Amino acid sequence: MKELGSYLRRTRIENGVSLEEAAQDMNIPVTLLENIEDGNTRAFKDVYKLKQHIKFYAKYLGLDSEKVVDEFNDFLFEHTSKISLEDIKKARLKAESSEGKGKIKSPYTIEHKTKVNILPLLIPIGIIILILIVFIFVLLGRASKTSPRTSELKVNKESVYEFTY
Repeated sequence: MKELGSYLRRTRIENGVSLEEAAQDMNIPVTLLENIEDGNTRAFKDVYKLKQHIKFYAKYLGLDSEKVVDEFNDFLFEHTSKISLEDIKKARLKAESSEGKGKIKSPYTIEHKTKVNILPLLIPIGIIILILIVFIFVLLGRASKTSPRTSELKVNKESVYEFTY
């Protein structure tokens, strides 16, 4: 980033523009331009905004902003990539061996086993079982309350009728 900042500073000086004049023309603080020209990326909280400021500054200086942004992206890639070339070569060799089984995995990632959450399954199953238990108790309760159906003929001696013609 320092090389990119130096390039922007040289271009600004070659164009005869002071730092204060550039900041005023672009309507941004002088310290922001100083940090860009010094390559101080830690002064910026958001890399995306830094990239936008660099692009805007390159356009202001009359440079090809896309080339400048490409340089910045290369810088970001170099300083944010956590996997070294040696680690990539080791992973490729491991993948080619029988141990790797054809997959290249990052040495920085941990393979997590997926956990099955059975709670969503237990609730509907529990409700179904509870409904079945209640249904069985209701059927058993009705069966015990009703008397067996047998037909009996009760003949009462006093209630015999005689039919005459």
